[in-house]
Amino acid sequence: MKVWSSACGDVARRLGEAGRAAVLTFGGPRRVLSTSPFNGGLRTDLRQAFNYSYSIKGGEYCTMRAPTYAEHLALIAREIGLDPAVSVGLSTSAKMGHLAILEDGWGSAEVAALVTAGLDVNAGRSGDPADWDEEAERRSAPPTGTVNVILHFSCDLSEGALTRALITLTEAKAAALQELAVPSRYSHGIATGSGTDGAIVVANAASSLRLTDTGNHSKLGSAVGRVVKAAVKEALRLQGGLTPQSQHGVLRRTERFGVTEESLWARYRREGGALDRARFAAALAGLDVRDGLLAPVSLAVHLMDQAEWGLLSPDEALSAARGLLATMGVCAAPLGAAHDAAEAVALIAGAVSDALVRLAAADSGNFREGPLAGNGAG
Repeated sequence: MKVWSSACGDVARRLGEAGRAAVLTFGGPRRVLSTSPFNGGLRTDLRQAFNYSYSIKGGEYCTMRAPTYAEHLALIAREIGLDPAVSVGLSTSAKMGHLAILEDGWGSAEVAALVTAGLDVNAGRSGDPADWDEEAERRSAPPTGTVNVILHFSCDLSEGALTRALITLTEAKAAALQELAVPSRYSHGIATGSGTDGAIVVANAASSLRLTDTGNHSKLGSAVGRVVKAAVKEALRLQGGLTPQSQHGVLRRTERFGVTEESLWARYRREGGALDRARFAAALAGLDVRDGLLAPVSLAVHLMDQAEWGLLSPDEALSAARGLLATMGVCAAPLGAAHDAAEAVALIAGAVSDALVRLAAADSGNFREGPLAGNGAG
């Protein structure tokens, strides 16, 4: 099934079982730069690029069928009818039916982004703790979740511009995740991608237009940033319903710092709450539509970010948090003093948790000042 075509003759189709592979077939000579271990790096002899999904119904994961990932991808290439010698590929657990394809450009140069994205369990921030020691050949099973980008240019690019496009698309991907406040699953940070992301950049070597700059100061680079950021957001929407609207919730903002329904229930139970889990969860859900609550909670989260980044001292973060907590309409536990950023973050997260538990209990009619007699989290 054809899903996209370019003015320079390149065509993308879905091939394989249930169309689980998106295959871009080149209409002429192309410069290709890829992160793939299978025919990756800079190549000028390739004829096709693909993005392969392990998932048809949902929940399927990759089972390695060869000693190396490169050999595994070569097997996949053969299965979908490609010549492994002249193809390059990526793989993902995201469904290919959720492929996002968007176009942009500047002047006579056109740029297209073909993106799949899924980050429910594997989102991470650059510099987060890792589990694979390649030199020692020690690793745990890799989690699923990947943002794969095939970036196509109708014009030719210098080798430097081709490489710079890889930087620009990575920045755009990180910007998309920042604007959606996607949480890292390995730290308190906002995710910048996943540990299994991949990219393939394709330029038309047969074009008479050869450009040399795809950075953020160039019109073409700006187009790359726009189209990749929009396509990543659209792919996340299609794959998992991740949108600004789905992120418009109190616990969506606080989960990065361990303030979750589970942690609030634990706190509520420790304080002797009387509500059962279902009623407590319903009361928490009601906080998402409570007027004037999401903004101060979001600001408190950002205070914790800035304390961790060293942009605010612990005292500055705590002082501002006290003011925000006062606007939430409850008498939360007092904030103490902190010797470092980690202590400040823990104190703010604890105070926010206390405030949310008290608000949920109050909204359910099970609140009184002091210990939450009959209102707990556990």
